[in-house]
Amino acid sequence: MNKKKIFRFMTMVYIISLGAVLGAVVYAGAVVAPNIFHSELIFGKEIISNYQEGLIMTQNFLKLGYFVNFVVFFILIYEAIKWKTFESDRWTLIFSFLAVSSGLLFSSYYIPSIIQMQQKGEAITASEIFKNTHFASELDFKLFAISILALLILNLKKALR
Repeated sequence: MNKKKIFRFMTMVYIISLGAVLGAVVYAGAVVAPNIFHSELIFGKEIISNYQEGLIMTQNFLKLGYFVNFVVFFILIYEAIKWKTFESDRWTLIFSFLAVSSGLLFSSYYIPSIIQMQQKGEAITASEIFKNTHFASELDFKLFAISILALLILNLKKALR
């Protein structure tokens, strides 16, 4: 197999990976989180506390973090190759940087910080520090999703030429 065919295959896997992680991020934020944090609407009464719901959601995001890390690594490799061959543009580099930095921030800072706070017990999750950390993690997760969407669009546009 020549280099051009290998890179074309790598581009297809890259685009599929971007789409899959974007779908997982949107699904986790738009479907999973609202259902877990409002389980009383499903069961008709509160069965578990908000703290316990948070513990369940954290496990979902912890597992999603592994996929995020894989895609971040793939972005670094793929976009470095494109940059080295002078096939990269300013916008791709900007969104690659945003995706990598926000993805790593999510999986390497926010998730461990939230887990550490949850391990201290239910009282800490009502604190202002926890609420601010959680809010910042949500903003970071949205930035990651937007960056991945932009990378997906930019790379699809190039691939379909």
